[in-house]
Formats: sequence, structure tokens, C-alpha cells
Amino acid sequence: MERAAVFDVDGTLADTNHLHVVSWWEAFRQAGHDIPMHAIHRSIGLGSEDLIAGLLGERRDKDQDAELSAAHKALYGQYFDRLPAFRDAGRLLRRLDQDGWQVVLATSASGPELSALRRAISADDAITATASADDVEEGKPAPEPVEHALELAGVPPERAVFVGDTVWDMRAGSRAGVRCVGVLCGGIPRRDLEEAGAESVYDDPAHLLASLKDGPFA
Repeated sequence: MERAAVFDVDGTLADTNHLHVVSWWEAFRQAGHDIPMHAIHRSIGLGSEDLIAGLLGERRDKDQDAELSAAHKALYGQYFDRLPAFRDAGRLLRRLDQDGWQVVLATSASGPELSALRRAISADDAITATASADDVEEGKPAPEPVEHALELAGVPPERAVFVGDTVWDMRAGSRAGVRCVGVLCGGIPRRDLEEAGAESVYDDPAHLLASLKDGPFA
């Protein structure tokens, strides 16, 4: 039977979480909001609407949401030509592809941002499909992004492993019924990932690649 290796991208395969933090911080600052960076970091991985709601509350001026999101997108876009992939991220995806796994990305990125991330990872030859923000109505921690990734791969949840770096990833994967693997390179503590559903936790893609023989992809 086919099997799927589903990967989040930001903070999992690409070292971009803190670039998102700085971009959101500046977008909030320009709009007159003083939001500490540590609070923004904990929200990275959510879709823009949920991130803004979580940080500003439901009583905020919701007419400002689109402006905040656009400001973040423009600020983050300045990094598109130099987004850094984590060490061995591309090698990990190619190795899994060679081992018979269908590699599918499940990410809140889309459009030019997703294209920039894929260029950074440089493993398009190993990626079977991508479930992006454009393909789902609800982002993580809803299970829909992971479920859509499984649909693209044509495999049931029990034949899939989902790798991510945030509690939102782990909750989405758990709700979709797949095995969840956490990585620490996004900056979220091991305990938080485990409490959110991670069955195992690795440092980064290089650590996961080195552990393939006895890890979740064995």
C-alpha cells in the first residue's frame, strides 16, 4: 500500500518562523499595536485571521484585519529571495521519496510565498503534492490541511506520518488521525509538542534524516 510523509514547511523544513515573527511585529507596530514578540512566536503556524484574533482579541476592530495581513505579507515578502532551508531538509524529502514514501507538503503558505519556500528547500523532484492555504477553508489546528494532504496522496491516516514544529501542527495531525512527529527547530519546547500529540520529537530535519532506520519512517 502507498504511504505518505506529510510535512509542514515554515519552521519545519525552512528556518522562517522568526522572520514571520519580526514581520508580524512590525505590521502590528505600524497599526498602533504593541504585541510582544514571544506572544507572536507562539501563534506562528496559525492562519492570519486566527493569529490576529488570538493576539488582539474578538473585540478588536476587525476591519483592520485585512490591512494587518497585507502588511505582514509585504514585509515578509522582502525575504523571498533568501529564505533559508534547514540543513538536510531537501535530502530528507528526497530520501523518503526514494524509500517509497509519497511526500506531501501541508502549509498555510500559498502563491509567491510557497514558491519561494519550495525554491529554498530545492526538492521539487521529491514532492508529490502540496496542500496549501488556497485549498482549504480552515487552517491548522483544524485537521483539514492534513486531511487534504492525505486525499492528494490517496492514503488513509494510518498509512501516514505528519511532521511539524508547532502545537497547531500536532493538534491538526492528531485530529486527522495520523502519527505526529515534532521538530524543535521552530522554537517550540519538546514538552509542548508532546502534550499536543507528538509521538516523537527530533531536533531538525538533519536529525530526522539520521534517524530514518529506527525512527517513525522505518
